[in-house]
Amino acid sequence: MSEGGLHGWVRSEFTAAGYTRDVYRRGSGPGVIVVHEIPGITPKVIDFANDVVAAGFTVMMPSLVGTPGREVSGAYIASSMLKVCVAREFTHWALDRTSPIIGWLRVLASELHDELGGPGVGAIGMCFSGGFALAMMVDESVVAPVLSQPSLPFAVGKAARGADLNLSAADALAVAARAGAGCEVLGLRFTDDKLVGSRFDSLRELLGDAFIAVELPSKSKRDHSVLTEQRDEPSVQQVIGFLQGKLKSEAS
Repeated sequence: MSEGGLHGWVRSEFTAAGYTRDVYRRGSGPGVIVVHEIPGITPKVIDFANDVVAAGFTVMMPSLVGTPGREVSGAYIASSMLKVCVAREFTHWALDRTSPIIGWLRVLASELHDELGGPGVGAIGMCFSGGFALAMMVDESVVAPVLSQPSLPFAVGKAARGADLNLSAADALAVAARAGAGCEVLGLRFTDDKLVGSRFDSLRELLGDAFIAVELPSKSKRDHSVLTEQRDEPSVQQVIGFLQGKLKSEAS
């Protein structure tokens, strides 16, 4: 299997909240859920997940769209984008709504925490799934949420879409309450990434001092995927350090 392949990962099906999806698992230690970006679980997403495993975590990677292990291409990105745009489990245009797939992800996080114990689990979202980690922290099992280039709802047309956090009003209140109680949120983006819109301003307003923003100068107009395709190594290490601080410092 290639360097970016799924060697060592165990696939299973997980059913909850009306959805069944494949999940890939590897590692030991506290739990971390890594939710891929568009177009899917690519070799560079796997590389990042393997780095989290190597840092001493049990990683679960749900497959929400695309073909796990497939290389990135323009056609593959387009086909996966189309699937995201028509799938009912993702709220891609509407404002002030939480994507339905979040219910499934919350159960996955809760069951992983029940199995492994410790202070909680981490959740990492990227691109279209970037905001998923924010919505997952409504469940108290999620204590280390990481948002990399959050891009839903797609920042096209109305400026409000680029500011929206893909949260219902009730979930936004719950997230703000958890932030007020001390649950920090790590966010990463390239400064010229138009897909992120003005969400970092919205995150600052919602989370206050609990929001830790990592904003990297863009080197080109294509810079988007902080942890994968345009991987920034210091940011990867900051994410791992964040997970270690939240998930291991209190672990028995």
